[in-house]
Amino acid sequence: MKKDDIVTLTIDDIGTNGEGIGRTEGITLFIKDALPGDMVRAKIMKMKKTYGYARLMEILKESTMRTTPPCPEHKRCGGCQIQALSYGSQLKFKENKVRNNLKHIGGFENPKVLPTLGMQEPYRYRNKAQFPVGYDKEGNLVAGFFASRTHNIIPVQDCLLGKEGNGRILSLILDTMKSYGVSAYDEKTGKGCVRHILIRYGEKTGEWMVCFVINGKKLPHAESFIEVLKDLPGMTSITVNINESRGNVILGEETYTLYGKGYITDYIGTISFQISPQSFYQVNPAQTEVLYNKALEYANLTGEETVWDLYCGIGTISLFLAQKAKKVYGVEIVPQAIADAKENALRNHISNAEFFVGKAEEVYPAYCAAHGEEARAEVIVVDPPRKGCEESLLAMMCEMAPQRIVYVSCDSATLARDLKYLCSHGYDLVEVQPVDQFGHTVHVETVVKLSLKKDTPKIEVTMEPEEESNYTPQEKATYPKIKEYVKNKYGVNVHTSYITQVKRMCGLDMGENYNKSKKEKPEVKQCPQEKVEYIKDALRHFGVI
Repeated sequence: MKKDDIVTLTIDDIGTNGEGIGRTEGITLFIKDALPGDMVRAKIMKMKKTYGYARLMEILKESTMRTTPPCPEHKRCGGCQIQALSYGSQLKFKENKVRNNLKHIGGFENPKVLPTLGMQEPYRYRNKAQFPVGYDKEGNLVAGFFASRTHNIIPVQDCLLGKEGNGRILSLILDTMKSYGVSAYDEKTGKGCVRHILIRYGEKTGEWMVCFVINGKKLPHAESFIEVLKDLPGMTSITVNINESRGNVILGEETYTLYGKGYITDYIGTISFQISPQSFYQVNPAQTEVLYNKALEYANLTGEETVWDLYCGIGTISLFLAQKAKKVYGVEIVPQAIADAKENALRNHISNAEFFVGKAEEVYPAYCAAHGEEARAEVIVVDPPRKGCEESLLAMMCEMAPQRIVYVSCDSATLARDLKYLCSHGYDLVEVQPVDQFGHTVHVETVVKLSLKKDTPKIEVTMEPEEESNYTPQEKATYPKIKEYVKNKYGVNVHTSYITQVKRMCGLDMGENYNKSKKEKPEVKQCPQEKVEYIKDALRHFGVI
């Protein structure tokens, strides 16, 4: 068997990327767009020793799992890899994908994987769409999605996974660009203006956001774009994001507002969230509520527990759990996300959640060392990015030995790897629940419950000052250095007078203050208790106390 051979075979399995898998003459072939149960003719495109890749030429007999995709571009686009698979079969495929990864990567012989929780309506669920803008071969202005494995734009103004209003918004923008000669960005030359159109929608509020991602500082004819968009029902925010890089990253670091607010709002359950162009927010709010309710169930909160959310983002899971916990602490390495989390806590009047900037494996044990058993978690929740958890974080979790760990994952392969570590260091895998967050794609969200083995001892963690942070102690703890430490670790600013107050509390001789007020009885604002603890942490770090 060699390249360009034509073969006939029956597909008997489906790969992790949605490709059909068939076998002939002892060779395994991977065939895009083929489904289990299909009998197909295929042309071999690439051969290895025991496997190869083939192109689907003809379906001789259709699988009973096959359905007619409603989107005419689903094959070219590649965003919906399994749209031709019946929805019930999609849910079973995702359950099997999670189970197989747990077996083959995690080494779990018979994990308890529940049937995938599906959607009532697996279309029109995405509250976020990012449309690249460019030109077709004839030089016509187009927007849509990149074809599979390319950067060629397929003109698709109304993706069936997105909201119906996307098409109307995109048409108005393209028409305005044509009318005023506003150029699209050209990846090859690095010239041109509009790179992407980002559209977000608040499912429960009906609020719309449009963000122009541009190659430059200013959007030409901005007032004309505002004029055609502002009167659309629900239009709440029109912003511009500046991205002058030559890479593939969609959003740059700077965003400014053209019209309305710089954000929209939406709800998960009864919790309200403020969403900016750069906020991480789940794209399927209905299924997110299903996912978080399952995480809440696995956390098994009675109102007496302390919970640590170690990848808290803008506080979505943290605030959801705070409804049932005694105290929730959230940790995230991105300062802006922590600022959003604190704002979201305030807007929902949630007072039993605190948020810290930093690496979770440093912040959590340092905080426990400073505050004792009261701060130690009965439950830890993690919802890491696709790459999973760092091993240093897994090691810290096992050392701190919470009674339960709830692991939320968007990649079942890295999930399986991390569960293997946790379960070889003191935890039992109790239950695994796949959730269909991304219908018609091969991706699956998973939430897992782990419990501490009964014979696992709790390890008392004590930390020397230099272990509390990745910052190297300096020879002298100046006020700017203390301010910088607190800002980087906790995401807040502290006034010089607050540092002075805390030093006096600790019995340090402050000497004469030559900048003190000349008033007889100057009004001195007292340092909040939260900032007292942050400043004390900084003083310990620098070896002052």
